[in-house]
Amino acid sequence: MGSAAYLNGYLVIGALLFALGLFAVLTRRNAIGVLMGVELMLNAANLNLVAFSQFDPYRLGGQVAALLVIVLAVCEAAVALAIVLNLYDRLQTVNVDEVDNLRA
Repeated sequence: MGSAAYLNGYLVIGALLFALGLFAVLTRRNAIGVLMGVELMLNAANLNLVAFSQFDPYRLGGQVAALLVIVLAVCEAAVALAIVLNLYDRLQTVNVDEVDNLRA
C-alpha cells in the first residue's frame, strides 16, 4: 500500500473541496458566499501542495508554497472584505447580481 494510497485519499479530498468551492462561487449571489468559495478552493490547493511534498520530506517546496498561498488568501480576504463593505455602504446590498455599475 505505502504512501501512494494516502496520497490518493488526500487528492480526492482536495478535489472534493475544490469542487465545493467552485460550486459556491458559481451559485452564490452573496459576495461573502463567493469569497468563502474562493477560500475553499485555495485550501484545496494547499492540501494538494502539502500532500505532494510528503513524498520528499527533505524538500520544503510544498510547505513554502502553501504558506505563500495562505498569505495570498489573507491579503485577498482583507481587500475583498473592504470592497464588500464599501459596496454595502454605497448601494445597501452585497448581492453580486445587483452590483453592475461601480460608478458613484
